[in-house]
Amino acid sequence: MAAAAPGLISVFSSPQELGVSLAQLVVQRAECCLAGARARFALGLSGGSLVSMLARELPAAAAPAGPASLARWMLGFCDERLVPFEHPESTYGLYRAQLLSRLPIPEGQVITINPSLSVEEAAEDYAKKLREAFQGDSIPVFDLLILGIGPDGHTCSLFPDHPLLQEKEKIVAPISDSPKPPPQRVTLTLPVLNAARTVIFVATGEGKAAVLKRILEDHEENPLPAALVQPHTGKLCWFLDEAAARLLTVPFEKHSTL
Repeated sequence: MAAAAPGLISVFSSPQELGVSLAQLVVQRAECCLAGARARFALGLSGGSLVSMLARELPAAAAPAGPASLARWMLGFCDERLVPFEHPESTYGLYRAQLLSRLPIPEGQVITINPSLSVEEAAEDYAKKLREAFQGDSIPVFDLLILGIGPDGHTCSLFPDHPLLQEKEKIVAPISDSPKPPPQRVTLTLPVLNAARTVIFVATGEGKAAVLKRILEDHEENPLPAALVQPHTGKLCWFLDEAAARLLTVPFEKHSTL
């Protein structure tokens, strides 16, 4: 039996159109947050194909707000591979090269791991940095988290049937046995994902279609990691292209930026 679709599902005709709308959403959320009581915008980024998508669209979308606005953005990373920043697998390294060189966010506002530490120490160090950045929050509350999803249903570095899915206390956890290389990673945990004000999943391509149908339509006794992301008080959105959404029968909104 199909489950009610979690959150708002938006489907775009192409990854390019999706990217334009994603960048617009980021900028709109930033404007709203900067006008609020905290007067800052806390954004959590994921790696993979999201890096090139955001690098292509976000600088132009954010440019009208100007440097004064970007100075109040704070960036964190939803997970990170324990490799040097110069390594091609480093999520921060890719963003630094492709996006941050064109988006003038102060370096002190970008929260990264210390890749020279052991994986356990790197997780503790990153958690400490987040607690300092989110003083007053018992659990860091990001204004917007942008998450990807693997064909196996993993998100961040939270993999199916992994013990980290049961983590309730830590806000950041180390993982040394990632089924996807490299094996050593640092990841936000479900309590942080579910504390966010807005979570948006981005998935493109036919290779994601089967797992999206499972997550968005099926009641599963042992839910996939991405299905466990259900913000307690925040908003959940799905940005998909037509190829990724091709098996869905639940209602969704069809979008076009043309």
